Amino acid sequence: MHRLDAFRNIATQASRGELTFPTHVDATLRLQRALSEPDCHLDAAARLVQAEPLLAARTVAIANSAAYDRAGNEVTNVKGAVQRVGFRTLNALVASVIVRQLNGAIRDPALREMSNRLWEHSAHVAALSMVIARRITRIDPETALFAGIVHEIGGFYLLSRAEEYPGLLEGEPEEWIEHGEAEVGRGVLLKLGVPQQVLAAVEDMWDGMRVLPPETLGDTLMLANDLSPTPSPLHQRPGATTHQAACTIDFAVGEGTLAAILEESADDVRSLTDALR
Repeated sequence: MHRLDAFRNIATQASRGELTFPTHVDATLRLQRALSEPDCHLDAAARLVQAEPLLAARTVAIANSAAYDRAGNEVTNVKGAVQRVGFRTLNALVASVIVRQLNGAIRDPALREMSNRLWEHSAHVAALSMVIARRITRIDPETALFAGIVHEIGGFYLLSRAEEYPGLLEGEPEEWIEHGEAEVGRGVLLKLGVPQQVLAAVEDMWDGMRVLPPETLGDTLMLANDLSPTPSPLHQRPGATTHQAACTIDFAVGEGTLAAILEESADDVRSLTDALR
């Protein structure tokens, strides 16, 4: 099958909700739905998280990161970690587990390496989005963290299906952007049940229109994407700046500047990125 036909085939399936996930991803989706129930309280959430070792470890790591542990009081159990990070951040961490499970289904070493680099990129974007939201755009930082984690979810799904279509990733990266990224990404995001606000922000990123200084969640996500030291291995988005050029972006905000805020928040970004990885 020609690669453009393969893109269209995967995109058509995704738009219909016909998504092929590994069994353990389906199990994590059920966990996500359980955690989203209105009557799911702290004790129940902690028990659910403890049943998924990767999620449990990541939740404790995030809770002890500089972004959440301001007083240096380390938590050593899942319940304390869930209580500290809250349910919105927990939902973002479940999404990160789903992404990594998609990566775990890949057998081809080259595809797995590409997926690892895509996750490295996503972790940086998520951490930067949270800091930019907290310090510059003044929008909900947990929502920004979640948006950063899932903004490349279509790419992870594509990589998880690539072994079925030999030669799928050979050719011009722009063909993925033109013939599949939005359709596949939208289908997976809907399957994950992401909030409309997050879906709209990722759609803004696909459109590529941003404002500086950033104002919206979409602006936040796009600036974080440009500032990420690890680019997406799938494409360089038309109009996106290089990391070297992004490092020169600066503007006044409040009583400071972007450069000063990023310097002050370097520990937060580093610890969040490490915890997600």
